[in-house]
Amino acid sequence: MCDNPTSGNFNLLWREFLQGSYLRMTNILAIDTSTDACSVALYMDGQISELHENTPRQHSQRLFSMLRELLPDGNLREQGIDAVAYANGPGSFTGLRIAASAVQGLAFANDLPAVPVSTLACQSQTALRTGLVGSGDTVLSMLDARISEVYWALYKFEEQLATAIQEPLVSSPQSIVIKQHISHLHAVGGGLRYLDSMPSQLVSALKVTDEQLLPCARDLIPLAIAQYERGYVEHAVDVAPLYVREEVSWKKISEQGKSQ
Repeated sequence: MCDNPTSGNFNLLWREFLQGSYLRMTNILAIDTSTDACSVALYMDGQISELHENTPRQHSQRLFSMLRELLPDGNLREQGIDAVAYANGPGSFTGLRIAASAVQGLAFANDLPAVPVSTLACQSQTALRTGLVGSGDTVLSMLDARISEVYWALYKFEEQLATAIQEPLVSSPQSIVIKQHISHLHAVGGGLRYLDSMPSQLVSALKVTDEQLLPCARDLIPLAIAQYERGYVEHAVDVAPLYVREEVSWKKISEQGKSQ
């Protein structure tokens, strides 16, 4: 869901935010393949271009075609790109690997830094931009982790940016625990398919907003630029997915090709 907000107030909010200090000087390419959506966006000289498709299991076929459409000349640095942002997880294992591989290659080839952003934070930011939640709300952002588990994290908004109250975890729906009482608590994302299995006290406190919501790459941009301006970036060799599940590993560029 990358449609523009239906509310005129949210259109104004987004325009003002794009013109604010976070986005004034930095050009960002953003990539998200962590869910069923394959999503790329470009923030360049105050304008956003984006391509977003719900294409389960087709990310590897579509991603580079979408990148060529947004940036046909190829050389990111020469076109003024300052960094490559990506949703680093949690999410689909295959999707996270595809994004990480693409970002490693782009950052290495163009000598650019990478900026990792939580998929769940991005999803919260999408909910804010599209008017599903307000800036004073707290968001329980969830993804279906399969095998009857959910990825989840809790966010509030500071200066219109999703800020973690509880960092991403994976657990059974029954084990979701919100550590403090929160008013205006909204839940978004595919993990809501397990709503009936969640603790009754939590369910009674939730306003269920949208089970179908998917994060959009354009919503990585404000979060990524805020991180970029604070110096929270990665070299290409350090790009890696955030799986949350401890048993899953990823080989960085420096480790690839080595025998076990």
